[in-house]
Amino acid sequence: MSSAQEQIRAALQNGQFDDAYSLCEKVLAQEAASEEALYLAAVSARYAGKIAAARKHQRALLEQQPEFGRAFQEVGHLERDEGNRQAALTAYRRAVAANPMLEASWRAIASMAEAAEAKAAAARSAHLKTLSPHVLAAGNHLHEGRPLRAESLLRAYLQQHPRDVEAMRLLAQVGMQLGILDDAEFLLESAVAFAPENASLRLDYADVLRRRQKFEAARDQAQWLHDKYPENPAFQSHLAIESLQTGDYERALSLFDQVLEKLPEDAATLTSKGHALKTLGRREEAEASYHAAIAAAPGHGDAFHALANLKTYRFQDSEIDAMEVLLDDEATVYKDRVYMHFAIGKAYEDGGEYERSFAHYERGNRLKQIQSRYDKEQMTAELRRQADFFTPDLFARKGDRGCSAPDPIFVLGLPRAGSTLIEQILASHSMIDGTLELPDIPALAHRLRGRKAGQDQYPDILGEMDGEELRKLGEEYLENTRVHRGDAPFFIDKMPNNFRHIGLIRLILPNAKIIDARRAPLDCCWSNFKQLFAEGQEFTYGLEEIGTYYRDYVDLMEHWDEVQPGAVLRVQHEDVLDDLEGQVRRMLDHLGLPFEQACVDFHRTDRAVRTASSEQVRQPINRAGVGAWRPYDEWLGPLREALGSSLSG
Repeated sequence: MSSAQEQIRAALQNGQFDDAYSLCEKVLAQEAASEEALYLAAVSARYAGKIAAARKHQRALLEQQPEFGRAFQEVGHLERDEGNRQAALTAYRRAVAANPMLEASWRAIASMAEAAEAKAAAARSAHLKTLSPHVLAAGNHLHEGRPLRAESLLRAYLQQHPRDVEAMRLLAQVGMQLGILDDAEFLLESAVAFAPENASLRLDYADVLRRRQKFEAARDQAQWLHDKYPENPAFQSHLAIESLQTGDYERALSLFDQVLEKLPEDAATLTSKGHALKTLGRREEAEASYHAAIAAAPGHGDAFHALANLKTYRFQDSEIDAMEVLLDDEATVYKDRVYMHFAIGKAYEDGGEYERSFAHYERGNRLKQIQSRYDKEQMTAELRRQADFFTPDLFARKGDRGCSAPDPIFVLGLPRAGSTLIEQILASHSMIDGTLELPDIPALAHRLRGRKAGQDQYPDILGEMDGEELRKLGEEYLENTRVHRGDAPFFIDKMPNNFRHIGLIRLILPNAKIIDARRAPLDCCWSNFKQLFAEGQEFTYGLEEIGTYYRDYVDLMEHWDEVQPGAVLRVQHEDVLDDLEGQVRRMLDHLGLPFEQACVDFHRTDRAVRTASSEQVRQPINRAGVGAWRPYDEWLGPLREALGSSLSG
């Protein structure tokens, strides 16, 4: 905290509100308006009775940080002081949704809400009052986008209080946010052992197990909660979601229906049920469930986006008008606003209104980018480091020392480049199991990254490993992924971003096969720009960012071609569209497998598909997505410039 901010806080504590606000004005006039400076200005103005100024600073803060919990808390305080009870309650709800560590907001909700909500809020307020100030401070850092600061505080605190389960839970949340899932799992497993009746711990434990794709273990945690509280609809819903992940779709649907018997207008459950039906290919029922969610909660953006994500759904004019009204309403929450911008962008695209469509896609991406910590220069440096480290000499020394098993088939590249189509084709072969976008290789890379003297150790640490260590890493990957396989001798790992780790794959699994799913640059980048991903893929939320990422990807793949010639089979999406059987035979030859007609008839394969392309891969080959960027060409200058020489690739 700056000395000026310390002076402002001191003035507030001493009741010198006009002085505090004058200091804020000086700070804001001299330097860029940081979130903390704007927050202090809003607080100071409210205490000084400068209502218009307080509202101005609140708006500026929320424009800069749309999910800043303390900003919503300030809105709540101001609306409460002005006698606007309902507006205050809405603001407090949004505050705790963004930052559940805000005890003052929970206390306010407890005093304003109806009985059930007030009781739950009072319990949350009482719980927060029992926490150590160090844990509360760490929680605020975590929920305000400062996970490394939170991690530092929590690790220091846990050295003195090693059995504090709330500190362990928060540190696990830091790990999940940073992608350190194995540490998060260990922390939550230990915390549950210390406090087995703590439902919040078990929910977080199920969450990290699901992220690690330990679906049966995650379901077991949800089952424990369901058995303990069999009539609790929240735990029924959690068990339904975990059952989906294990492939038990009928049980999941049954559980969703049980929730809906108690809460027939619960929009979240109706939407989740729609997702399950979509995954099963029950398209009309999925649409009906999404429509029911919107009827129950007209501002539920997830359901609008889910309809758009069916890809072939066409919105009615009345639905488009409803979304436009909601986007003009300041009460529409940030998350729903993002969903609706992407949905309405798709609606206007389908109607040929491309300027309006682009405006909504651009706005949705801009909102996502505000939340993102993505740094394109940092990513470029990371990928160049891969090329610098993995030299022909390194592979000559270590290239054949890993695990010799040939089981994995890595299908990688960029999202929206045709990897799901390739997986559906290959998984139709009797000797290949389709799985999911497995997180194991990125998780291993993150684990190896570590830090030494402030520097990442990955990939350099691989140069220090002997053959035995490399072999064990390969065997560990096979063991961890076995849960996703059937009885076939080969299986597909289609995590697109594994292209960043081809060197690692080649060292620990030298006999694994690799297929690079490549799509024409403008088609691929535009398809990513207009896709709202469930999580990750933060490089897609800007034309310059996605263009730079595509260019860096092409450069790195050229490096792999040079240092490991023939190791990667490049499959151009457009070639698959033009000559399906020829490309099927080419891929199977690369894999050393016999031709099977089922691969050509892939769209008849009856298997669940969980990606954004699930509807398209159930259809015969078509060229509907080719050239989809052309109507938007006049707005794609930043993308073309970022792509540079790779534009002709």
